Amino acid sequence: MRALSREEVRRLDRRAIEEYGIPSLVLMENAGRGAAQWLLGRMGAGSRVLIVAGPGNNGGDGGVVARHLELEGVEVVIRWIAEPGQLSADAAVQYRILERAGVDQAAWPDGGGAGQLGAVLEGVEWVVDGLLGTGLSREVGGPLRGVIEALNGSGKPVVALDVPSGLDADCGLPLGVAVRAAATVSFVAPKLGFGRPGAADYTGPVVVVPIGVPRRLLREFDPAV
Repeated sequence: MRALSREEVRRLDRRAIEEYGIPSLVLMENAGRGAAQWLLGRMGAGSRVLIVAGPGNNGGDGGVVARHLELEGVEVVIRWIAEPGQLSADAAVQYRILERAGVDQAAWPDGGGAGQLGAVLEGVEWVVDGLLGTGLSREVGGPLRGVIEALNGSGKPVVALDVPSGLDADCGLPLGVAVRAAATVSFVAPKLGFGRPGAADYTGPVVVVPIGVPRRLLREFDPAV
């Protein structure tokens, strides 16, 4: 699949949901499960994973990753950088499932502060970045900026979901600050900005996982599919 722009990603998702009748939760489930399976193949035995999740659907993808890692016996910690009431509808579904499943999760709308976040980072081997997705087009600020800076300074390998948080999906430049990922698991297709000079410093190697979008629809965006 060729690289897609931010607007193409929006159109593809919208058409999959509205024209093909695929519930957005199904697309989220497929994305998060695919990312979890990729990560499981690379973690050492007994690894502990921190997932940082934003309020939008990228955070919801992180919630799905948390569920599937936990199903495989991985010790998972998930921190939502938002109040539960601020979560998108699909992300809120993941939050409620994780709550009932007894997964170690908490809402840190202020980013947890340097002390709390630093303590959690010290106890994990991997980090999953589900803070911000492809829709970001303005400079990162507030608690999210602090969390990204903490991840970059932690020395832990970070796996970004779809796009490293803070990286402009179209131009491949950081919007003030961006996660420097060890790898990026991108959904459906690589993003246009990934091919720009310097973008690889943030994405690391990029792997693309499918999320259940029908081949007929994919061909409309890339006839070579």
